Amino acid sequence: GLFGANIQAAFQNPWILSIFAAVFVALALSMFGFYELQLPSSLQTRVSELSNRQQGGTLVGVAIMGLLSALIVGPCVAPPLAGALIFIGQTGDAVLGGVALFAMSLGMGAPLIAIGTSAGKLLPRAGAWMDAVKAVFGVLLLAVAILLLERIIPAAVAMLLWGLLLICSGVYMGATESLGVQASGWRRLWKGLGLALLVYGILMLVGVAAGGKDSIQPLRGLATGGPAGQAAHVAFKRIKTIADLDRELAAARAAGKPVLLDFYADWCVSCKEMERYTFSDPAVIAELQRFSLLQADVTANDAEDQALMQQRFGIPGPPAILIFDPSGTELRGFRVVGFVPAAAFAAHLQKAVP
Repeated sequence: GLFGANIQAAFQNPWILSIFAAVFVALALSMFGFYELQLPSSLQTRVSELSNRQQGGTLVGVAIMGLLSALIVGPCVAPPLAGALIFIGQTGDAVLGGVALFAMSLGMGAPLIAIGTSAGKLLPRAGAWMDAVKAVFGVLLLAVAILLLERIIPAAVAMLLWGLLLICSGVYMGATESLGVQASGWRRLWKGLGLALLVYGILMLVGVAAGGKDSIQPLRGLATGGPAGQAAHVAFKRIKTIADLDRELAAARAAGKPVLLDFYADWCVSCKEMERYTFSDPAVIAELQRFSLLQADVTANDAEDQALMQQRFGIPGPPAILIFDPSGTELRGFRVVGFVPAAAFAAHLQKAVP
């Protein structure tokens, strides 16, 4: 996380994202029981022997035994741990990473302390519920893999993957199985949730077939008879370099128009959310008619992109929206970073340039 956004931007390479997604898929398959992730038996034996030789009853001895035993039980949580580390690498947030791993260690340690002090009375019995828990984590790992791929694959393909994941999850939860008269309330609730996932997954497939690209509203646009997800959008003029920006600012200043500069990248999730939900809103479109609209596509993150982002404005990367008054001076207090809903963004524009 301490490496910051430059490393994060460098990781938005299709090959790197594909490898990360493949890792999550491999971890998910291990959760489904296709194979086990663990240390070789010879190493486990050596670590166990070294742990057994440590003196109990002292803080140092307990700490050493805990450290060594973590090497043995660690593979049991290899998928969620690796997933957490990859997520931290993607967010570039050192604080979030430290807190997340600390919370994970507490979550692993607290039950062990409770079970140990209860002399085994709280120890749950092994059963089918353990396989269900692993399956849930496997589905979540597959969902993270799709989230990573969404940055580099077409929206329709991502929507198709989400639909397949929801359908398979619904079937696994018993959505297509009949319930007996004596079925428990939990079993009925489980099937109800599975049916909801199954129906939503089918709606996604229908939306893909109809040209949809919105996984939140898969049938969006069908009511109007047009292709789903193809709402009206504002038209931005693309710029690349500082010279391009200065030229456009000069032209807007001569015309007496304010300027809105949007930093965009294909791998920026928030940027796509702004295009899908905010820039397509009629109220936002009406407000933006007063502006000269510029967009810097920094997908390549090359030297020219970095010069425009960091040297000129001191921003680490997208998403970021800058507003300039008619004289060409940036209104720094009105910078927008991250996704903003349509209503709030329209009000923001009115406040920035009345």
